[in-house]
Amino acid sequence: MRTTYMAKPADVERKWFVIDAEGKTLGRLASEAAALIRGKHKPTFTPHVDGGDFVVIINADKVVLTGKKLQNKMYYRHSMYPGGLKVTSAQEMLNNKPERMVELAVQGMLPKTRMGNRMKLRVKAYAGAVHPHQAQQPEVYELRG
Repeated sequence: MRTTYMAKPADVERKWFVIDAEGKTLGRLASEAAALIRGKHKPTFTPHVDGGDFVVIINADKVVLTGKKLQNKMYYRHSMYPGGLKVTSAQEMLNNKPERMVELAVQGMLPKTRMGNRMKLRVKAYAGAVHPHQAQQPEVYELRG
């Protein structure tokens, strides 16, 4: 009798991928990056095992937002003190911290669990075209569509 294959944490092999965000839509980029980080592209995908890969996103400052999102989309954070709400528009975020904007988009598409908290450490975003992960020999990943 055959049983369903379940990956074990010791069997996981992690690869490194580089995604060039230049001219790509933020949401489409983030959804494919999240799928790579979760490991959904692997035939050994098991939902309860963290079997994903590392993703390096370069040129985060050249990502595209459609419609009026640059003016209307807001990012909220709170210092947990009274009156401590900070609001930042997508335009400000793209100008000041584009790598943070991309990381937040990818994190929003990962599970909101302890495993998801570990997964979000595997996304690395950089505003320019250079990154410090050449030693890992990352493969270039082309986005679909």
